[in-house]
Amino acid sequence: MNPQSKMKSTVLIVDDVPGNIKSLVAILGDSYALLIAKNGQKALEIVASRPVDLILLDVMMPGMDGYEVCRRLKSNAFSQDVPVIFVTAKNEIEDETHALELGAVDFLAKPVSPPVVRARVRTHLGLKLARETLEKQRQLLEKQNQELREAAELREDVDRIMRHDLKSPLNSIIGFSDMLRVGLSLDEEQKNMLQTVIDAGYRLLGMINLSLDMYKMETGVYQFQPDYVDLVDLINKISATLVGQFIARQTTCQIVVDGRPVRQNEKFFVLAEELLCYSMLNNLLTNAFDASPKKAPVTVFLKSGHPAVIEIHNYGAVPEQIRDRFFDKFVTVGKDHGTGLGTYSARLMVETQNGSIAFKTSESDGTTLSIAIPSER
Repeated sequence: MNPQSKMKSTVLIVDDVPGNIKSLVAILGDSYALLIAKNGQKALEIVASRPVDLILLDVMMPGMDGYEVCRRLKSNAFSQDVPVIFVTAKNEIEDETHALELGAVDFLAKPVSPPVVRARVRTHLGLKLARETLEKQRQLLEKQNQELREAAELREDVDRIMRHDLKSPLNSIIGFSDMLRVGLSLDEEQKNMLQTVIDAGYRLLGMINLSLDMYKMETGVYQFQPDYVDLVDLINKISATLVGQFIARQTTCQIVVDGRPVRQNEKFFVLAEELLCYSMLNNLLTNAFDASPKKAPVTVFLKSGHPAVIEIHNYGAVPEQIRDRFFDKFVTVGKDHGTGLGTYSARLMVETQNGSIAFKTSESDGTTLSIAIPSER
């Protein structure tokens, strides 16, 4: 046998007539590794003992005929996918129909035409290879899908564990702060400071609960439940938690409503979710103060309309190397404590609330983030 035959497709010829075998060997021998069986039983034994890529099967043989051989091949898992081409003198339509019903892929009438035999064998071997390739790809995709499902389950488990582990000490902080606020003789400023700690604790609890919701937003299954949210109140609450940063950077957070400074007790409503808006604005304002030069204020412009527009301006410029990826995941530069999730999560939360977000930046004018968000149902 040719040493390279192992690289060739293997074709099994099943026929009891030596002349027919000799003819097929002459047609196919140069291109394929050939096996010979002179009866049906021998053919089944060969297929059971070694891989076969295609079978050329005679119908009329003593003992077990070709139809029975095909039926048995197709009833066994190890051989059911091997393509079978009948090669027979029986050339009535009923014969061909019966062969195809048994699972054969083709039907050649004797005497055979060499070009036709070569073409049919080449075609069905190509189809077999294509089916095997598709099956391997299907199995690979199924494996990858299973790994993704397992990763998603693990992520949810980790999120649940983290929420539990973070909640316990946070509940203690909230509880003891409340006890101090009620139980001690404090002046009004001290009570307000403790109340700020308590409010921040409750908001952090909400943000921890939001962690799993972030995954739902990424996968598009988050159930958005909009209501009217006062942005002025939210910005003031966020500013209260950032007061240490204001002092360190000698800066302030200014609110401008429709071109004028915000009035006392003024409200500005959008149709959104309070926790999502709080987390979104907290991320963006924190980033704005981090990026802003010292003593330079951060200004929030609230503009009425349908949709309403929120603009957050600071005097720092976005580094040029990340401008085209500013809202992508894990994109950060120049910050030792940065995770690259602030603007990414903000974009997710804006889009979840049926809004849009964009930015413009330059060395001369600083950076302005623009958020458009519905203001009415």
